[in-house]
Amino acid sequence: MISSHLPDPVPPSAPMPHRKVIRSWLLPVAQRNTGRALALVLLDLALFALAISATVWLHNAAAKLFFGCVAGFVIGRLFILGHDACHQSFTPHRRLNRWLGRLVFLPSLTPYSLWDVGHNVVHHGYTNLKGFDFVWHPLSLEEFQALPRWRQWLERIYRSGWGPWLYYLVEMWWQRMYFPSRKTMPTRRSVFIWDGILVTVAALLWIAALSAAALATGQALWLTLLAGFVVPFLFWNAMIGFVVYVHHTHTGVAWYDQKTVWAAAQPFVSTTVHLTFRYRIGALLHHIMEHTAHHVDMSIPLYRLQEAQQILETMLPLRIVIQKFSWRWYFDTARRCKLYDFRRRCWTDFSGIPTSAATIVA
Repeated sequence: MISSHLPDPVPPSAPMPHRKVIRSWLLPVAQRNTGRALALVLLDLALFALAISATVWLHNAAAKLFFGCVAGFVIGRLFILGHDACHQSFTPHRRLNRWLGRLVFLPSLTPYSLWDVGHNVVHHGYTNLKGFDFVWHPLSLEEFQALPRWRQWLERIYRSGWGPWLYYLVEMWWQRMYFPSRKTMPTRRSVFIWDGILVTVAALLWIAALSAAALATGQALWLTLLAGFVVPFLFWNAMIGFVVYVHHTHTGVAWYDQKTVWAAAQPFVSTTVHLTFRYRIGALLHHIMEHTAHHVDMSIPLYRLQEAQQILETMLPLRIVIQKFSWRWYFDTARRCKLYDFRRRCWTDFSGIPTSAATIVA
């Protein structure tokens, strides 16, 4: 049901309203609440501590590895909280957001300031614009064929549906987050170094605590570190790699290589996917999958994204890509979305054969 403050829905044939108009629809659900935010932080930190403790105190190897995966999932939840804090949408207090963001980013070993630049400035500023947005950006056939053979095979692994963990670990965390090179990050700021040192110290303390616990309980050090550190970190990389992939990779979502065409396509609406799940999985992911609303207005806190998404889908019928998740859909998308033909504006396979309909930009 549409709230009383909203006008009539915009017909699909009508021009897209200005972004300021769309944001005005969302103002009633944009309020931030410090108490609610802190409660979420405390809950997820407690869950993380419990899951890591279970990898130490349980002696069964399978149980240890299971709770290592649980810890990795909770790292993802903590990261989503930090993602909101980095957008200054978590609480009404800017300084509190910065410190909460740094705190909840520690388990994922994410340097806050580098994520801030790469995500807020680049990704949100130029979503799906080739040459600017570097997250899961597709190659053209010509670019793919120009790669050395080893890099072509790596791209095949990334785009296979099985490679999100490797993609995020290598292309995002290692190259762009953890002490990036001057080639990757030409801008040099002292805060980048200090945030890198902060996550390094956190990792060393984490490993030291697990090692001490393994020695104190007479358990194999390698298994304790595998279950309590390596598995959570790899699971987290797979989780974030998957989430970012499905947010912006879909046969109905376009990429652009010309800024004027990209701007005309209203990219804050047309370049994102609202992925829906059964069993309240979306709620377990702190509603990060209500992604259209987030790109329309980054100031909306995660605990109000569901309401905001409902408003958008009511007001802009047939304009938003809504996809019901299934593994069949996911692997079909991975099969079809290998490369992108920027001239014909369609996805292709690795041979350049179109696998999606062409995107029409008004």
